[in-house]
Amino acid sequence: MQENEEKPDLVVWDNERGYYQKGLSYGSNISAPAINIENISGWKQSNADAANKNFKTKFDELKEEYEKLVNEVQLNELVYSSKYNFTPIMGQVYHLYSKADDSLFLSMISPDSWKQKYLGSFKLDTSHKWARVEL
Repeated sequence: MQENEEKPDLVVWDNERGYYQKGLSYGSNISAPAINIENISGWKQSNADAANKNFKTKFDELKEEYEKLVNEVQLNELVYSSKYNFTPIMGQVYHLYSKADDSLFLSMISPDSWKQKYLGSFKLDTSHKWARVEL
């Protein structure tokens, strides 16, 4: 074919090499398999769903951890705001009571030894946090 001639779309032509179908990674004639673009919308959707599930799971874990932390802070504020006239010893169990005027006090006396409004038993850990204990 001459240089000036227009070639049909199915002919792969280079002025230096001429017709060069062998160098192509795809068929260039009419009987070659069609080049189809993959439909990846299903892949995108399923992977987006999986990613969203992972994000929701992580969010739920963080939310649960946050709620535990808030409860722990509230519990510590409750115990630290109560009255006591001793230095608590780490690992020792103490009991929290409420007086008639709703003021709180911490005591070493167990709830079965007297008739006070018992709110719970607590132990001071090595990080200076109060933890509820069951008797």
